[in-house]
Amino acid sequence: MERKPLEVESTDHQKPSSAVYNGPVTAVDSVQEEVQETKVVYRGWKVMPFIIGNETFEKLGIIGTLSNLLVYLTAVFNMKSITAATIINAFSGTINFGTFVAAFLCDTYFGRYKTLTVAVIACFLGSLVILLTAAVPQLHPAPCGTALTCTGPSGGQIAFLLMGLAFLVVGAGGIRPCNLAFGADQFNPKSESGKRGIDSFFNWYFFTFTLAQILSLTLVVYIQSNVSWTIGLTIPVVLMFLACVIFFAGDKLYVKIKASGSPLASIAQVITVAIKKRGLKHVKQPWLNLYNYYPPKYANSKLKYTDQFRFLDKAAILAPEDKLEADGKPVDPWKLSTMQQVEEVKCIVRVLPIWFASSIYYLTITQQMTYPVFQALQSDRSLGSGGFVVPAATYVVFLMTGMTVFIIIYDRVLVPTLRRITGLDTGITLLQRIGTGIFFAFLSLIVSGFVEERRRNFALTKPTLGMAPRKGEISSMSAMWLIPQLTLAGIAEAFGAIGQMEFYYKQFPENMRSFAGSIFYVGGGVSSYLGSFLIATVHRTTQNSAGGNWLAEDLNKGRLDLFYFMIAGILAVNFAYFLVMSRWYRYKGSDDEVTTYETNGDMVKQQDKNKV
Repeated sequence: MERKPLEVESTDHQKPSSAVYNGPVTAVDSVQEEVQETKVVYRGWKVMPFIIGNETFEKLGIIGTLSNLLVYLTAVFNMKSITAATIINAFSGTINFGTFVAAFLCDTYFGRYKTLTVAVIACFLGSLVILLTAAVPQLHPAPCGTALTCTGPSGGQIAFLLMGLAFLVVGAGGIRPCNLAFGADQFNPKSESGKRGIDSFFNWYFFTFTLAQILSLTLVVYIQSNVSWTIGLTIPVVLMFLACVIFFAGDKLYVKIKASGSPLASIAQVITVAIKKRGLKHVKQPWLNLYNYYPPKYANSKLKYTDQFRFLDKAAILAPEDKLEADGKPVDPWKLSTMQQVEEVKCIVRVLPIWFASSIYYLTITQQMTYPVFQALQSDRSLGSGGFVVPAATYVVFLMTGMTVFIIIYDRVLVPTLRRITGLDTGITLLQRIGTGIFFAFLSLIVSGFVEERRRNFALTKPTLGMAPRKGEISSMSAMWLIPQLTLAGIAEAFGAIGQMEFYYKQFPENMRSFAGSIFYVGGGVSSYLGSFLIATVHRTTQNSAGGNWLAEDLNKGRLDLFYFMIAGILAVNFAYFLVMSRWYRYKGSDDEVTTYETNGDMVKQQDKNKV
């Protein structure tokens, strides 16, 4: 598919300005005549009330629906804990993998605004269907009460529930890769204020995201668990409707970048041509002698040559049989690629090892969003002397609180302090930020193991507080002991999650920023599926062992602490791997690449100070 030049939908029809490409002329470089560009009005923070407002209400709605879904499946649909946890992990993984499909459709055909339009409506419909499964008695099994055996859901009830989840997959799959990139589109990436706005926007975007999660995990979850599932699920539906209204209210003010054709086609062309030309010898001084054509109004910034993945360079070697059009463009892009295309593919390939390490990191967050709920169910959740009992799902709010509070500290205290020390605008490099997140995730798992060991010992050696329905005896250990592990996981997210999203956004080619958003969530999807695999494997391996099932329905009979320590071991190996890959990585952009030049016949390399 032929790539289109960058186009922007704009409500302001101003006189176009001209731009002349004046880059260095290589062996077959194309020097363009004056090219007309559309002047884009970036409104920056002025449109953030619409974008962040929509994001806040959308997250309040969808998280209000999904955050207590684990308890909903066990309490209303009468599922076993391990079945519900497996469904949640698979559902989360499907949403995350769905972001890749949505990103492809967004960048190739529809653009971010149209994709978001469909997605927010799908989220509203999904929340509505989930509400109906609670409000209509025929759409869920008969209440179980205190009975030891319960009637499971019928095929029709499961089908209706899955329809609601499918709408949410479409909605969340479309919103996640596009919403953050759409917000960043509103800032001018070429101005200093625009660059600072984008950096700050990432932090405040996640701040509102986690704030919405906190409200959902406290107020909405409390209503669902202690007042009524119907009322508790009605609130997310109303909030999703408000999200739609706020999003469409800013329609005339947004910068809407049109889809520019499939970026995957360009990647496929480079790989195909490199394979076809694998027999050619590497050229000397490739930064000068590789074929390079930079089209007018091209969406992506011009990249310098880098000497990694040199086998891809052969795609840009101009052979005698290769034909060019009058303006220098290759006649057949499946026989000849440009150095610019090759460098864009290198950007993507370089990111993949970092992405893999980040995906393993998310194992921590996946487990901290599920098993602490079961730990809380078999811990003392009473608060004060008034008999108030904190809903089990609400404890996950401490993960969000840790993240929210630390984002403010990081943005307002740490970054300015570190900026004075390192001289970097971001305080520390993006890879250093991600690596710090992985380290805090490791600490979170270690603490989780010791806390679970304490909870279990209390349950086995001290008087208990009764029986948790269909679980086991309730430990006298306060559930507040879960706060440290969840807070550490929140700090890990403040470093790791935001660092990853910003890293992918800045390191991917500009026309693949929706893909950059999707790869973040696909990594989460990989960890969700990996988490499901580990749970199933550990359950199957240990259920008949002498030491007992690590993941027994009754945690007092299991060894969840050993499961936490096992994942901590996986994360320790992953951290070592991440450090190696970080030393190898080269940042995209003229200020972050290795500059290669020749002087007196000798090749000289100047390494940028921002290597890691």
